[in-house]
Amino acid sequence: MSFSTSEIRNIDGCRLAETCRFLEKMGLKYDGGAEVTVNLYDDDENIVGTGSLCGNILKYIAVDDSLQGEGSAASIVSRLVSIAYMSGRRRLFLFTKAQNEFLFRSLGFFTLASTDEVVYMENSRNGLSSYLDSLEKGTGIQGAVVANCNPFTLGHRYLMETAAAQVNTLHVFIVSEDASDFSFRDRFEMVRRGTRDIMNLILHESGDYIISHSTFPTYFIKSTQDAASINAELDLTLFGKRIAPALGITKRFVGSEPYCVVTNAYNEMMKKLLPTYGIEVIELPRKDGISASMVRKAMREHDDALLKSLLPTTSLEYIKERGIEL
Repeated sequence: MSFSTSEIRNIDGCRLAETCRFLEKMGLKYDGGAEVTVNLYDDDENIVGTGSLCGNILKYIAVDDSLQGEGSAASIVSRLVSIAYMSGRRRLFLFTKAQNEFLFRSLGFFTLASTDEVVYMENSRNGLSSYLDSLEKGTGIQGAVVANCNPFTLGHRYLMETAAAQVNTLHVFIVSEDASDFSFRDRFEMVRRGTRDIMNLILHESGDYIISHSTFPTYFIKSTQDAASINAELDLTLFGKRIAPALGITKRFVGSEPYCVVTNAYNEMMKKLLPTYGIEVIELPRKDGISASMVRKAMREHDDALLKSLLPTTSLEYIKERGIEL
């Protein structure tokens, strides 16, 4: 039997429908985002293998059971890696079921973090260590905050200011993924301007090593609830095992979350998991019930009076300077 491959950009229509049916047959589901899809077809033009590139993440990699062990997965991954390289994407990542870890190791990927169910891998042996080496280091008792800041509010300011007062150095990681209303560059700059008077605060880009809800794929996980829990465990494992020790972080600060069920579940997982790595989790009350979603709503409604009560002057000035509208 011979096989043919097809490279499809921005897959849709009939090709998407047939790919979705194949993924479903393999116990997976399509959750969007494929920029380039490589399908493998048999002589009868039936899909027997597939894989997609989404940004710098490889997703939806599946091969029919009848072809297991014949190098079909390697062929698909190799093609996707070549496509990524040609577009200038050298550092690639993937999430996969734990039982597939050995397969992807044989294809040049290295494990960043793993749980009983999921593995996060990168195609570089030294990618994470290079990232950690690039981060500015602190001294003394060191703590951390991880935040999206979409946008940077008085609530974020309160969290960071209060946390910084309890440690010698506070490391603040801003989630780098551009999947928010405000771009990463805008969010990072608002935090930088809004905290420059906090002298013991060091600001970091999270890079690809803080796993956000937007980057974590759910296509191989049965329920959304399971996906959120697994995402949290994988992200916190990577932080606790690799990131925190490299910087000497022994405290993680987080704001209380009365509104979002997913974020609240993440915070509870944090309290359970990070102490096993010697990291104290300190939950601070939310300042005046302020949330970034309230700010975005006020912006859409052009409620300037409310915005002034929710945002620091630095954020208000930045939004006006950049002419940002939602």
